[in-house]
Amino acid sequence: MTHDVIIAGAGPAGLMLACELRLRGVSVAVLERLAEPDLTIKAGSINVPTAEAFHRRGLLPRLVAAQEESFGHFRSFLAKAGGKKAPQDATPPKFAGHFGGLWLSAENFDDSDADFQGRGPAGEVGFVSQQQIEAILGDWAAELGVEVLRGVELTGFEAGDTGVTVHAGDRTWQAGWLVGCDGGRSQVRKLAGFEFPGTAPEITGHQAIVEMEGHERLGRGWQTTPTGIYAHGPVPGRILTVEFDGPPADRDAEITRDELEKSLRAVSGVDVTITGVLSATRFTDNARQASTYRLGRVLLAGDAAHVHSPFGGQGLNLGIGDAVNLGWKLAEVVLGRAEEDLLDSYTAERHPVGAWVLEWTRAQIALMRPDSHARALRHIVGELIGTTAVTTYFAKKISGVWHRYDLPGDHPLIGRSAPDLVLADGTTLAGHLHDGRGLLLDLGGVPDVSEHRVRTVRTRCQDEPELPGLLVRPDGVVAWAGGDGLDEAIGRWFGGGSGPGGRRGGRATV
Repeated sequence: MTHDVIIAGAGPAGLMLACELRLRGVSVAVLERLAEPDLTIKAGSINVPTAEAFHRRGLLPRLVAAQEESFGHFRSFLAKAGGKKAPQDATPPKFAGHFGGLWLSAENFDDSDADFQGRGPAGEVGFVSQQQIEAILGDWAAELGVEVLRGVELTGFEAGDTGVTVHAGDRTWQAGWLVGCDGGRSQVRKLAGFEFPGTAPEITGHQAIVEMEGHERLGRGWQTTPTGIYAHGPVPGRILTVEFDGPPADRDAEITRDELEKSLRAVSGVDVTITGVLSATRFTDNARQASTYRLGRVLLAGDAAHVHSPFGGQGLNLGIGDAVNLGWKLAEVVLGRAEEDLLDSYTAERHPVGAWVLEWTRAQIALMRPDSHARALRHIVGELIGTTAVTTYFAKKISGVWHRYDLPGDHPLIGRSAPDLVLADGTTLAGHLHDGRGLLLDLGGVPDVSEHRVRTVRTRCQDEPELPGLLVRPDGVVAWAGGDGLDEAIGRWFGGGSGPGGRRGGRATV
């Protein structure tokens, strides 16, 4: 069995990467240890870059439908917690989030900040759970013809200069590349010998969907108590507890009703009785990151490359970002349109983002501790969060709109997510990225360039009348936005000349 790429793991990062590769015609197979999708409760929201990535592949309507379903669960939670029916249009506060369990009020948020502009309809979607994301990606993978093999666990591999032999029990695959998207305890990472430095855990956390009696006495949202932190909502039965008594003795032990009830009572101080457990997980704040995301023909993405506490749902979004950044680059290499050194930019661009997430989650743990020094700091940070400037700062970080790669050029858009410009014919920039290819958007000021294979669209745009044009990578990142350097940017990201695929891309006028 031969494929261009084998992916270990069918979580969000693995499925997103597989779809990105298949969209470009790459042969890919996904090996997943579990026989069925994991429906355990996980992240409850997505950030702006994740929503934009789905929008650029034509999947925004599916996200909107998923969010509407989540809104329904939220209204049900309000009704159960408050004893009365919630308004039909009730939704969680826009850009709501927390830092270390300190809630960010939408009333203090300045949505006129420049970093929030140009997001288009993707900026309105966020209340989508990891289970919903995996379902959407699973459907998309099936539509694209991705081969997803469930109940098949990678047990070993041999990687050489020209390919990888992958083993799953007595079955063997030959592939050009292997990508480990197999979670925080990644077998691929361990077998390949990636360094994985970081900090040891100090907490035990639980998250669950339960049936319980006495829930009306629990506070809603994030709550700070003398013994820890807990959260209740925003969907019926959802609880989360954080205790600072060290990591669990056995992360893999079955999570029982008694364990959850004991933890919730200890942290909340409320004699809640849990009568049933629908979904539960146990977590810590183990924080580690691979020193590189590539060793030869083996790469890592998602939790296989970085682990941390789940606060803020950053893990889901970080993994999707890895997959979107890596997918088109690996496709270019597989299809012979780029040299392997293009893959060096994957670690260069994504490793700093992963390092930031580790620091972001570590800081939240420090702020959650129940000791007197941490609580004094928490009080001060809580006062600061009550200001518009600080709420907006945290909202920008949590939403991901601050992300920027260090690319050549002085224009403020370079290295950032492209704005979803509305073009002359009513289409949007995101609509021209559905095929997973890059785009040279000529808004009337693009200079003549040498032969290249990036698709060019000539149009006008009322949103940015002074913008001459944009060179947009398949991941939606702006690589050029006027001035010198267009030829160089095209050559770096899309190649050129008479080599493989080095023909001029099509031109269209809209």
